[in-house]
Amino acid sequence: MIELKVEGMTCNHCVKAVTRAVQSVDPGAEVNVDLEGGKVRVKGNGSADALSRVINEAGYKASPAA
Repeated sequence: MIELKVEGMTCNHCVKAVTRAVQSVDPGAEVNVDLEGGKVRVKGNGSADALSRVINEAGYKASPAA
């Protein structure tokens, strides 16, 4: 499982946008978005770098969670 810290998510639209971005790289990925915690957990085949890149391209700031 990959956990990313994502800044800029505030609503359900953000959840959908981030989920779509992740699934554009890994269509079968299971995506869990924690708005309050600012984290996204992904169970799938994408790499942390690829997932961070597409989330950043969607307008959010993503990085591997510490």
